[in-house]
Order: sequence, then C-alpha cells, then structure tokens
Amino acid sequence: MFRRFTSRSTRTSSQRNRVAVLAAGIGATAVLGTGVASAAAPSAASWVDPVKKYTLSASFMQSGSHWVAKHSGQDFAVPTGTEVLAAHGGTVVKAGPNGAGDGPAYGNAIVIKHGNGTYSQYAHLSRIDVRIGQVVRTGQHIALSGSTGNSTGPHLHFE
Repeated sequence: MFRRFTSRSTRTSSQRNRVAVLAAGIGATAVLGTGVASAAAPSAASWVDPVKKYTLSASFMQSGSHWVAKHSGQDFAVPTGTEVLAAHGGTVVKAGPNGAGDGPAYGNAIVIKHGNGTYSQYAHLSRIDVRIGQVVRTGQHIALSGSTGNSTGPHLHFE
C-alpha cells in the first residue's frame, strides 16, 4: 500500500516544483515530480531508490524534536559509506559542504536538477563523488552516505 505526500518546499531551490514521495516501508520508492506519480506515468517509471538496502528512519512530513517544522524528506538509515545512487538522471547543480549552500544542517550534500524541472537532494554524505555541472544517469553512483551536519546517526536524507 502506497501513501502519497506532497511538499511545496522551496528551501533547496526557488525553482523547485512539488515533491511527491511514495512510501511503502522497506523498499520504498521516492518519486519527485509535478504530476501524479503512478506506474503508468513515464516520469515515475525511471526513478530508483537512492540506496539499495535501508530502514526508513524518518518519513516525509513527520513531526519531531529534530526539526523546526515537519521533516522535509525521507531518512534512509544505512551504515556510513553506503553507496548513494542518483534516483533519476539529470545535472548536478549543487555539491559540497554546508548543504551545498542550503545550510549547515544538511552537511555534505548534492542537488540534481532533472530534465522535467524537478530537483532531488542527497544530504549528510561522508563523500561526494560528483561535481557541479556533471550529467548523471539514473542509478549512477554519486556519493557515500554519512552523518555530517545536523544528524543523529548515519543515514541518507533524501528529498
């Protein structure tokens, strides 16, 4: 059973469109886009999980003492050094420390702009293996997970 959540967050980019996250616990798939995500939608069909094996440790829009408002993404609990993959193909527009410009809470982070105008963000990374301007494919290795920035343990923050 899938649950759909939508965010109108603009923190990562003033141009970022709505974010839809479909989650079904372990093996959840996160889909970003402006349309309704479904298996029939071409834009949703080519998205992959950003890590292969994980425990979902914080959900999108979850309340808690760790966030000023609601949680802005999904947290995938994985050991430090776990391979992080591009959830969808696109161009790296931000990569670096201090949230790649989005604030130190994100630690080392990457933002990828996708062809349909959506963005995905990968945060708390121990190592960044892409550079700004680099074109990445769906499922391509982009980083290693970590616990940098405002983090309570090793995980990938994905939004």
